[in-house]
Amino acid sequence: MAFTASDVKALREKTGVGMMDCKKALVESDGDMDKAIDFLREKGLAAATKKAGRIAAEGVVMAYTDEAKQTSVIIEVNSETDFVAKNDKFQSFVLSVAKTVINEDPKDVDDLLTKKLDGSDRTVQENLQDMVLAIGENMKIRRFERVTGIAATYIHAGGAVGVLVSFDTDEKTAATAEFKEMGKDVAMQIAAMSPAYLDRASVPASVIEHESEIIKAQLAEDPKMAGKPDQVLAKIAEGKVGKYYKENCLLEQEYVKDSSMNVQKYVDSVAKKLGADIKVTSFIRYAKGEGLEKKEENFADEIANMVKG
Repeated sequence: MAFTASDVKALREKTGVGMMDCKKALVESDGDMDKAIDFLREKGLAAATKKAGRIAAEGVVMAYTDEAKQTSVIIEVNSETDFVAKNDKFQSFVLSVAKTVINEDPKDVDDLLTKKLDGSDRTVQENLQDMVLAIGENMKIRRFERVTGIAATYIHAGGAVGVLVSFDTDEKTAATAEFKEMGKDVAMQIAAMSPAYLDRASVPASVIEHESEIIKAQLAEDPKMAGKPDQVLAKIAEGKVGKYYKENCLLEQEYVKDSSMNVQKYVDSVAKKLGADIKVTSFIRYAKGEGLEKKEENFADEIANMVKG
């Protein structure tokens, strides 16, 4: 598989490793980006890369809860510019779409587009087209998740990151100020620390197997580990896998607001104070534009084309 200079640049942005090492990694991995990242990690040159790709697209992530229906939604709608994303009409439209998701329970985005927009006698698709024509900018409803039951939401930086966390507890507990504060704190933790999984049981065996292989390769490359007995190396590897869990599993992460405890202990402390059972059951984290590539305008090429034209 061939690779280009932009692939080398992309690998450098993802890993923070120098250009020459990135180029070598791509040569060794036959141009495969994921294998090149593993190669750099095995050599101890790169830490685990961020799970989300480069965030480039504009738009907004919004979360909305209908208390009466005990149903929540998190949704991402993209626009071409940040200016439009901050527009009141755009924000109002996204909120109406979120309410439509709660009321109509669509299967997916295509199904959602055929539903009548909340507060309108026309479909979501028709209203979206009206917005595009009025504002003169392309817009797209990208994704949404709808959950029923007790949940907490948090939106960071005006819609850059959105989180929806589900809990298993009773309604009386959920109505307390202490629970609501805890729910928001847990949602903020997810926004800030971007855990990949809820707990150890949620991590696929294949992921741990992959991490273990990387760790073994790192130990083999480390001159300080040369000559150490296998059981010592196994113990070190076990400790590094434990660290992976602490970094990537929400309930094992160090609680941002109080480093003396992890998130699970924080939730337990609130449950004990309220004399209730509280369990975090799942979470959804959306970062605006993650995985989308924004069109890069090359000013010099644009001027050249204008001159030619």
